[in-house]
Amino acid sequence: MSSYPFAVAFAVLWCAAMARGQATYWIARTVTEQTLRRTSPGAGWRARVHQWLSSDAMDRGRGAIERCGLGAVPLAYLTVGVQTVILASAGVLRMRWLRFTLAQSLGAILWATIYSTVGFAVWATFFRAALAGGPWLVGTGAVALTLVVALAHRGYVVHRRRAHAAYPTPGSAAAARGAVTPAGPSSR
Repeated sequence: MSSYPFAVAFAVLWCAAMARGQATYWIARTVTEQTLRRTSPGAGWRARVHQWLSSDAMDRGRGAIERCGLGAVPLAYLTVGVQTVILASAGVLRMRWLRFTLAQSLGAILWATIYSTVGFAVWATFFRAALAGGPWLVGTGAVALTLVVALAHRGYVVHRRRAHAAYPTPGSAAAARGAVTPAGPSSR
């Protein structure tokens, strides 16, 4: 899309992201958990959809939405491999359509911005290097990406643990020790 003006490329990519996200959401929402529990198709596309919606990948997407809430939807557009799962999980969980659409719009804007500016150039460079016998670049990029993701995940986990330690839930071991809770210190 490098020969198109930025605005046209951005608009086309944003519309494509919105259409794909809405289709994924509505397909998943239509095929609800209740329907999956009551049916057990043996073969064909229904069996494949049933198996995918009952898979570990779907559980991970559902977990991301439960942990990150609405923020998982726009963040899904910055990932590779879990975007469809998170968008489908929002449908399976029957997230309210307006909230989903607003969150999805932000993600689609981010995705369209990346791909209408540097996204395609980065992929083109990656594939040119791989095809030109530059496996060191591919390996270095994979290691760098893995390191960035691992460090970001570690920071997120540390942040969550500290937040949970500072404000334990009632009935937890930390609450029993008298740690400070959102309501204040426990009285003994």
